[in-house]
Amino acid sequence: MSTTEEDFARDVLEAQGTVIVDFWAEWCPPCHALTPVLESLAGEHPEITIIKVNADDNIALASRYGALALPTMKVFSGGEVVKTIVGAKPKARLEAELAEYLTA
Repeated sequence: MSTTEEDFARDVLEAQGTVIVDFWAEWCPPCHALTPVLESLAGEHPEITIIKVNADDNIALASRYGALALPTMKVFSGGEVVKTIVGAKPKARLEAELAEYLTA
């Protein structure tokens, strides 16, 4: 699922549970490499929601959350950023970094 500046509050800040926002861009090869990893995590861990934000199309949003290098993932809980992960990671490493937010 993707979101924009207009829908960010509804899709992320007001969402229940843990939301991982993936700031990415079309021109970013590591961003494309991360996509199947995030899709796999979302499929195995229904307690998290993955939301993609195209940083080029939503510059103000990317700037507000300090997504200066891509990909940048922001983990939200209760509408607040609780963790930031920069760069593409293999699935096992990403799971380890997100372990406290994964229950399944």
